[in-house]
Amino acid sequence: MRKNKLSREQKWKKLVSGQDRTWRRYLIWPLLLAAGKIYGAVIKLRNRLYEKGYKKRYWPGCHVISVGNITVGGTGKTPVVAMLSRALSKGGRKVAIVSRGYKSHSPSLRFRLKHKEFSNKTKVVCDGKELLLSPKIAGDEPYMLAQELKNVIVVTDPDRVRGARYAMREFGVDTIILDDGMQHMRLRRQNDIVLIDANCPFGYGRILPAGLLREPLEGLKRADHIFITKAENLTEEKYQELVDEIRLYNQEADILTCQYEPEKLISVHTEKESPVSLLKDLPIMVVTGIAQPDGFVKILEKQGANVVCKRFFPDHHRFRRYEIEEIYETAKNFGAQAVLVTEKDAVRFSKHAGQEMSPPPVYYLKVALAIKKGEENFVHMVEEICSR
Repeated sequence: MRKNKLSREQKWKKLVSGQDRTWRRYLIWPLLLAAGKIYGAVIKLRNRLYEKGYKKRYWPGCHVISVGNITVGGTGKTPVVAMLSRALSKGGRKVAIVSRGYKSHSPSLRFRLKHKEFSNKTKVVCDGKELLLSPKIAGDEPYMLAQELKNVIVVTDPDRVRGARYAMREFGVDTIILDDGMQHMRLRRQNDIVLIDANCPFGYGRILPAGLLREPLEGLKRADHIFITKAENLTEEKYQELVDEIRLYNQEADILTCQYEPEKLISVHTEKESPVSLLKDLPIMVVTGIAQPDGFVKILEKQGANVVCKRFFPDHHRFRRYEIEEIYETAKNFGAQAVLVTEKDAVRFSKHAGQEMSPPPVYYLKVALAIKKGEENFVHMVEEICSR
């Protein structure tokens, strides 16, 4: 079996978190710090140019809400975008989600010839009625959102201004949710929602590539709603520390906390649903290709699962046949009776690879997002938007 080596991304995260005490810490670390200072200065200048009006910002002509984060990696944007989309749709708004389609692929010529209405620049993942693209072409998160929110338009475009205008022109939407939009200053918005991961809130306090911050913490001043996500193990003391830190940069934003609550297990192969209680004392192998896998493992362990082995891949990893076969072999060697993946992994996990090996069942955990503090602020925001 192939050796499970750390990817470049995983090695980098060990380095910036201080876990790596090898030669890399002493040779590469000074270079990362220098690069981080340069990058931080460039981002500060860019933001200032937008704030002062020297760089033009565009408004597509409808209500725009940005959902983003100040650090790289998974902070839980997709569940927040889904929750917000549902609430606004229920309130009577016609919603489109605009994403850049990270790590998506261009459709084939055959597909484009068959679908004449398809724009080669703006991809329509869902027209509000049905899914139009595969996960590979749409990108993982847009596909998941389109699969879950059939009454919401989902489009992807590297040029979010063009994507927003397309959604308004072609579908007549009155509300656009800009997925991962905090740093996309070019598109004007009326609401800025910023997500902060409770487990690593400020990216070790350093700018990329020396830390996980996408921009200096001063950027938090642009937010009018701040969601502290993954707050399952957040104590009151830690919560207050986070709030105090946030208030150094933003005195006005509403602060909410939310966490994942497991709903059910769904078979990757058959789509059959099972209760989460199935995990109680069950020997499992955990396989993920997400940015922050440790939180997923903790959720499973909290449900009583016996994690006998795990394998972490880089974020957005597309599982190859040989990797799936190795996963099944490892699961059998460790006596795992099931393989658990996230919902995002499930769209990249082949249903057919390795079936001749009689593999253990593969489930993904369906979770719901629950607001634990500040729900009244979320409700007020939705009601205010829907009343316009």
